[in-house]
Amino acid sequence: MQHFKKGKVLILCLLVAVFVAACGGGGNNNEPANAPAATDGATNGAATDAPAATDVPVEKVKLVLNWFPKAQHGGVYAAQEKGIFKDNALDVTIEPGGPQVSAIQIVASGAAEFGLVHADQMVIARNQGIELVGVAAALQGSPQALMFHENADIQSFDDLAGRSVYIQPGITYWDFLKSKFDLSKAKEVAYNGQHVNFIADKESVSQAFVTSEPYFLEKEGVKTKTILISEAGYDPYNIVLFVTKDYLEKNKETVARFVKAFSEGWMSYKDSATEINEVIHAANPNIELDALNFEGEAQTSFVYGGDAAEHGFGYMTEERWTTLITQLADLGLLKEKFDAKEIFTTEFLPAK
Repeated sequence: MQHFKKGKVLILCLLVAVFVAACGGGGNNNEPANAPAATDGATNGAATDAPAATDVPVEKVKLVLNWFPKAQHGGVYAAQEKGIFKDNALDVTIEPGGPQVSAIQIVASGAAEFGLVHADQMVIARNQGIELVGVAAALQGSPQALMFHENADIQSFDDLAGRSVYIQPGITYWDFLKSKFDLSKAKEVAYNGQHVNFIADKESVSQAFVTSEPYFLEKEGVKTKTILISEAGYDPYNIVLFVTKDYLEKNKETVARFVKAFSEGWMSYKDSATEINEVIHAANPNIELDALNFEGEAQTSFVYGGDAAEHGFGYMTEERWTTLITQLADLGLLKEKFDAKEIFTTEFLPAK
């Protein structure tokens, strides 16, 4: 009889404990009680603590890439492959980009929550009335460059005069270069993604990324050199993770968890690039595995160097964004300047 009474007391205690735990585990998924106040670009790398994955239900979100899967998306695929998104209570659909895919338009329409894009494209989008907020920069600098044949006598941008330059019409950095150097004697030829004419003309120049085109051409026996666009003073953040201002204001908890997973994914990629590149290759068989490995290695300093080396992955500064806004305004691409704090924040980035 005594054993029976003790059993009843034990069962009652267990029921009370379960009830208390259930009542204390609630919370608003979109606006947690400890959410940071407002998006502020001046916040200096003090990360918002994302809740543990066990505290919230798994949430489905979509990320739109800025291009077809490449090594420049290594952190995304590492987060997916290593279960980092899952560990942060996220079920992420990765949608490839491409020439006919605009991550900005898709995210702005509400068809996706997150996107990747270049910083200058974000600034121009704001000029079109689309308010976006950058929450992490995957690449600290831009690997965009001009490529020329190894024996061409090109020491600076001034030496482009008199040469055919294969360039995408309307590309922003070309407008910047023309505003800073006398390129009136350079012959602009529309870039179509092919290099046949460039290869044939030993004095020509072509747009490129130092992380890809030089490698492809060397495989064809064509040796080249490059000059980074950043050497002219135009260096927007590359591959910026962004959301709309409205989504951020209503879903700070989700953004915090996504940025945490995004950052952890890139740190994981640093040590597992070869493995993750095989996953990327499976998602995009059109790019060879050896090219992915080259890109992954060539972009290392862009991802983990610069301010990221001192402040941690994804770091951005108000000064860099202000410089970019001013440059685009001077080119006549903005109706008016705006405060850089309105287009980026570092509040969700993990502290170094």
